[in-house]
Amino acid sequence: MKLRICTFLAVLFLLAASLLGQTAASTSAEGQSSPAPNASAPSLAAPAANSQAQATASGTPGSTSSGSSSETSKSASSTNDDVAATIRHAVNEVQVIFTVTDRHGRYIKDLQKDDFRVIDNEQPAELRSFRSETDLPLQVGLLVDASNSVRDRFKFEQDAAIEFLNAIIRQHYDKAFVVGFDATPEVTQDFTDNTERLSNGVRMLRAGGGTAMYDALYFACRDKLLKEEQTGPVRRAIILLSDGEDNLSHVTREESIDMAQRADVIVYTISTNISGMKGKGDKVLERIADATGGRSFFPFQMRDVSDAFLSIQEELRSQYAVAYKPANFVADGRYRTIEVLAQNKALKVRTRKGYYAPRQ
Repeated sequence: MKLRICTFLAVLFLLAASLLGQTAASTSAEGQSSPAPNASAPSLAAPAANSQAQATASGTPGSTSSGSSSETSKSASSTNDDVAATIRHAVNEVQVIFTVTDRHGRYIKDLQKDDFRVIDNEQPAELRSFRSETDLPLQVGLLVDASNSVRDRFKFEQDAAIEFLNAIIRQHYDKAFVVGFDATPEVTQDFTDNTERLSNGVRMLRAGGGTAMYDALYFACRDKLLKEEQTGPVRRAIILLSDGEDNLSHVTREESIDMAQRADVIVYTISTNISGMKGKGDKVLERIADATGGRSFFPFQMRDVSDAFLSIQEELRSQYAVAYKPANFVADGRYRTIEVLAQNKALKVRTRKGYYAPRQ
């Protein structure tokens, strides 16, 4: 009997030992294939993942297989070469808009590339492309002096401006905005192709206060035209109605001109001086227009205001564009002069006076 009991206990002991051994082995295997979560693991894995994502986004090769890394490096190198080529192209090529008239002031619209030559910084430039730009989309800013000094014929000028916008802005193609200024510029209508809204924006203008014309021009170029989205070539222009007498601006005349040139904006000025004689303000308006490739108008009679708007409308549809490579170009941020000369000496070319080279 004792023997049976001993045998039975021995069998139980062996079975228990066997079960304990299997459990330990299973636990060990699980530990090797799937370790228990570690509090520090997510913080280590996340930066690695982010680093790889950032590398992919920036075109930097990731740390995968050597073959993939090599291919990615080649791709990144090719992309960088393309970018560098684009930058070099942009730096070494200048685009200029200009108009041509005969001795009677009539616009000449049928000229060709060989009819012109370009002088950049007093050196002949190599022409790259030439085209007639009679139908580009327009981005137009109407800046109206609303100071006390223009009160006498303010209503008539508003009506002429509305007529101009109705004639020149084409729906789904051109856009314009309206700014009135006295001591400060005020946008009465933002960019739109809706001529009714533009008309309302002009009618909202009220005369009164001082004159900060340079501030208004600077604002319109920097904060409106320069920042407006464009999906292709456009013609940027500002029509500035004022007597040219500035007494409140924080920026100078030359700073406002500089901003217009940087924004590639042509400024047309219409004087509100009705004295019958050109004054100091008229000379300021001439300086602004000449520096940006525009024109100055001095309509001493009210009916002449409408004629000025009609001339601007015709000119915006009668322009040429040339791209050229300057000689001895240095990307030093300095101002460089431009001359576009017609081979026919009887023709008059009007364009901006120069530009600022980009700084590298």
